[in-house]
Amino acid sequence: MKRILVTGGAGFIGCNFVGYLLKKYKGYKIIVLDALTYAGSINNFSDEIKNNKNFVFWQGNVMNGEIVNELVQESDVVVHMAAESHVARSIYDNRVFFETDVIGTQVVANAVAHNKVERFIHISSSEVYGTAETDPMTEDHPLNPMSPYAAAKVGADRLVYSYFKTYDIPAVMIRPFNNYGPYQHLEKVIPRFITSALTDRPLTVHGEGRSSRDWLNVNDHCRALDAFIHCDIEKVKGEVFNIGTGRDISVGEIAEMVLDILGKPKSLITHVEDRQGQVTRHISSVDKVRDKLGYRPEVEFEKGLEDTIRWYSDNRDWWERLVWMKSIPMRLVGGEKVIY
Repeated sequence: MKRILVTGGAGFIGCNFVGYLLKKYKGYKIIVLDALTYAGSINNFSDEIKNNKNFVFWQGNVMNGEIVNELVQESDVVVHMAAESHVARSIYDNRVFFETDVIGTQVVANAVAHNKVERFIHISSSEVYGTAETDPMTEDHPLNPMSPYAAAKVGADRLVYSYFKTYDIPAVMIRPFNNYGPYQHLEKVIPRFITSALTDRPLTVHGEGRSSRDWLNVNDHCRALDAFIHCDIEKVKGEVFNIGTGRDISVGEIAEMVLDILGKPKSLITHVEDRQGQVTRHISSVDKVRDKLGYRPEVEFEKGLEDTIRWYSDNRDWWERLVWMKSIPMRLVGGEKVIY
């Protein structure tokens, strides 16, 4: 039995990962710490998860050292996902990104340094690389952040590495490429395209739509994290790993694919001015994680996109409320323990 703490576990990747773990490992205890800002919601957990005796939820901020230290003491593995994670938001309100992503990571790393845990898996981002200078982008690619969000993720990424070098914490830095799948907030491009098409609203494409990304299905990301939790820690300790597919697809192509699958007209595509801090291309090298852990992604993008469209089609109640909600981040000084 393992006790796994997932910070930011009520967000998109986190809730999928929590569901994956509880389904696969019946005896594991999963502890979630989440501030429940705009991207995290208790509604991201099914009733089955909420009623699972091995699921414990804490509402609190990762900058609260008292709560973080208490939860790390109760854990064997820490998976640190908590972060502000939207490029456009970081351009106009960047202070909170450095507070949560850098200071919050420092609080978690401090707790790991002072408590004995098996491993600390830090979820960084491919955004730390900036636009691809090589094809594909290896883990040695230069770090050239092109937005305040990406700069904050670089700070957190290298901070964790410094704690490994200074305090010998059992840290692994994961740089996932663009995830997609169920429960993703509508500000992200794929759910925004899908829900816009479902409601016959324009699909807004920045610039000419040529910017391309390596699109990783969230289920493949969960499988990768599973491998990192259960491998020999000496294989991965202190290392950085990309998680991607080795294939990039442009935003414009995805807009057309969504419309084709749903039988909607291409006239719904509307081009707007390109975004500040835009990365023009990302494509992941998959060699290191394959060679070290034997991991390979399994979900082809076309199949994953169809499944994702089906999920948003079948779960309108989940996302329609987001269309009307005001996205006001909530700051929490204390933490309230709620057990479901």
